[in-house]
Amino acid sequence: MTDYREQIKQYIEMEKAVLDSLSGDEINEVMNVLENARLKGKRVFICGNGGSASTASHLECDFNKGISYDQTVKYDIECLSDNVPMMMAIANDISYDDIFVVPLRNKLKLGDIVIGISGSGNSTNVLKAFEFANGIGADTIALTGYSGGKLKEIAKYNIHVNIDNMQIVEDIHLVLNHMMMFILSGMKGC
Repeated sequence: MTDYREQIKQYIEMEKAVLDSLSGDEINEVMNVLENARLKGKRVFICGNGGSASTASHLECDFNKGISYDQTVKYDIECLSDNVPMMMAIANDISYDDIFVVPLRNKLKLGDIVIGISGSGNSTNVLKAFEFANGIGADTIALTGYSGGKLKEIAKYNIHVNIDNMQIVEDIHLVLNHMMMFILSGMKGC
């Protein structure tokens, strides 16, 4: 039997260190932007690739159902990564780089929000969505890792997970989702 206990301990210690380094100010600011959007009836669009796409989908579920269930004014979040037929049509007919910006051109309005999740911060399709959103005056929120990449630079708001380890970056992005959901739902498990 292989003894993995030292590697397990190292991974957990890295995760704890990154959690301790998160900016409470950045998280608080993003939560207020999201709550203001909810209260004003604004739409929120979210996207990501790979593991970040699953985090985007998970956030949509947790906010639309978990937080909104007992509220009169509910979140209106749409995960752009969930519409596989639309993404494949755009990727096939136009470009994979346009899979998020094309639906935003049809739906995004001034005051709405685009959330982009990218471990590297350099996903071209997420960057194009942010460039379009910024261009029409929508708010942009990035969840990034590594150096934050170009996404951190162009996002109006950013929560940065400062580590060069994709697994920990993706872990923390999901922790951020659950933390915001727990707090915004009145600190009750959903």
